[in-house]
Amino acid sequence: MLGMSTLTSAQVELQEQQPPPSTEPAVELPKERLTVDDMLQKYCGEFGPWQLKNFVLVNLSWTLEALHIMVVIFADHEPQWRCVEGVACDRAGKSVCELKPGSWEWVEGRRSSTVAQWDLICGDKYKVGLAQAMFFLGSMMGSAIFGYLSNSALGRKRTLALVSSLNATFGLLTAVSPYYWTYVLLRFLTGISSGGNSVSTFVLATEPIGPTKRGVAGMSSFYFFSGGIAILSGMAYTFRPWRELYIASSIPSLVFLVAVLPFVSESPRWYLVRGKLDEAMKVMKSIAKCNGKHLPEGVILLLDQEAFNKDDRGSGHKHEEKGSFVVLIRSPITRIRLLLAMSISFVGAIAYYGLSLNVVNLKTNLYLSVLLNAVAETPAYTITAALLGRLGRKGIGVGTFWLSGGFCLIGSLLRSHGKWKVARMVCGIMGIFGMAGNYNFLFLYLEELFPTAVRNTAMGCATLAIQMGAVLAPFVVVLGGGLAFGVFAVCGLVGGSLVFFLPETVNKPLYDTMAGMELGQRTSPGGA
Repeated sequence: MLGMSTLTSAQVELQEQQPPPSTEPAVELPKERLTVDDMLQKYCGEFGPWQLKNFVLVNLSWTLEALHIMVVIFADHEPQWRCVEGVACDRAGKSVCELKPGSWEWVEGRRSSTVAQWDLICGDKYKVGLAQAMFFLGSMMGSAIFGYLSNSALGRKRTLALVSSLNATFGLLTAVSPYYWTYVLLRFLTGISSGGNSVSTFVLATEPIGPTKRGVAGMSSFYFFSGGIAILSGMAYTFRPWRELYIASSIPSLVFLVAVLPFVSESPRWYLVRGKLDEAMKVMKSIAKCNGKHLPEGVILLLDQEAFNKDDRGSGHKHEEKGSFVVLIRSPITRIRLLLAMSISFVGAIAYYGLSLNVVNLKTNLYLSVLLNAVAETPAYTITAALLGRLGRKGIGVGTFWLSGGFCLIGSLLRSHGKWKVARMVCGIMGIFGMAGNYNFLFLYLEELFPTAVRNTAMGCATLAIQMGAVLAPFVVVLGGGLAFGVFAVCGLVGGSLVFFLPETVNKPLYDTMAGMELGQRTSPGGA
């Protein structure tokens, strides 16, 4: 005990002789704070193996979207019929409505399509268009609902998971619809879930890509949609009964949900604007590592408004900007852009869907016609992507709209018989060519026009306008002849004119916040 007391006293004496510890605060190493775009360009890589994998996996959802939208071309088509042997029947009649009931029958039976299943002909023919219209009405609601959810706490990835599961569920239930009105209800519900797919998919696929690579990558998204239409043609040829076709076109959504989506990452931009800096940095470090790059420890993310406003830099990861429709229309900049974007989306959808659905008027092999229609869209994506950097967003927007509108205008002046019939068909193909390139380009332009905080809300509104145009498109097709082409021509010419009022966004930052965008407008001459 004495030894311990002596030792303790000695230790105390030694400690008293040592100089007191410094009271000055430890100096932290300076941190480099960068926006997402700057960090991608400087350290992580703008488009490497990580972005390629994420881009392909996410965009597979576009392929599934094509199955759910375009399945009605085959499921709701009017099949071939024939006269019943031994019964007086005039096969030369233009329609079965002119024949005596019981004198004719469907060649492939009542299971071949919904038209044959529920006799949606003659006085009930309008029900075919009604079912299609209800799908797009559902899509209008889904665009607004899921556009908001993907911007809020649900996020891009979880929203995509939700809509994929709902698409598969409603699609499988549609296959066992006992009555026509049950079928209509389930198509409406499928439309709601499908409406949220395009918004979440495009944003989730392109937000982690650097600014100089984002344009070309975004323009490549619709290859997956066209590929889905081509796959659907093969499915429909293999599974002729409409119920089997709905099952075949719904199961891939379940496969995507289980086997693909777990390997997809949430957007680092969404994490950042939601105040989740740690999660955002994990994604950025993963991008750098997969791309063979090195992200220094002292580098962290900041919002673009902090980059412009040094007084706001102290907020750090606690900052969170919540996007909503009210915030979107409160700013004069985004309010005007939103009105223009919705108007452009509306007229573009009438022309695109109208020209696409017009394939049934070609009176050729339906499976082959749909396949060729999908293949014809592919060069439009390639050409517009190649010219995107040279002509800019506005140049591509105006050019594709006017190209389509011009050919549709010529088509409206041509006759529909004889040698002019072929010429009108060519005009229709060129019209689809122009609108396919425009439809692909439009989502990229919308993404760049609005900051991350309200981007999905804005794209949800634009998608809502697209669905409104899609609802009207079948009714325009019913007009037939030169009148339908005339409507498509007006849509193309008006759409191109409206693009003139939007700003150029090529090589401009992808803003995160409303404040960052407004500050960028003031510091960039003619900024976007």
